Amino acid sequence: MSWVDVQGGLSALERLSSAELEEMYSDRLSDQSSQSEVRLPSRPGSGPVARRLVMSVLGSWELHQHLEVGELLTSELVSNAVRHAGGRTIGLQVSRRPGWLRIEVRDSSRALPCMILADNHPVNERGRGLKIVDDLADRWGADLLPRGKGVWFELRVRERP
Repeated sequence: MSWVDVQGGLSALERLSSAELEEMYSDRLSDQSSQSEVRLPSRPGSGPVARRLVMSVLGSWELHQHLEVGELLTSELVSNAVRHAGGRTIGLQVSRRPGWLRIEVRDSSRALPCMILADNHPVNERGRGLKIVDDLADRWGADLLPRGKGVWFELRVRERP
């Protein structure tokens, strides 16, 4: 199934399995010449899909040193978008420019995220995702978009001579 097939309707996208979403999008996200965004249904099952897509892209770009952090931080951003944004889809974008890797998750809410700074002895781990992003990413932020927002993080990439 191609992206064109899915553009026909949101319900078609929502019916795709995790495996179908991964198969459809992995090559598209890996193309460094374009800054493609892929759309995923806003459901808990999209977190693992997004993580596997990011890991596939980082592997194809030979950024193996960023696999673990990229996977974890992608999971945090996708979880926040699914849990708090309320839209039917989220967007995922992976891009690279000299010295930097950027992963962005977009949703339909214009409410900017806030980091919860609480005791070091949490009773409940919820609400700590952005603190993890803040601790592990070299930079992160959120941008208002015409139809929602994008929350992103960046990791420094050591370029090979």
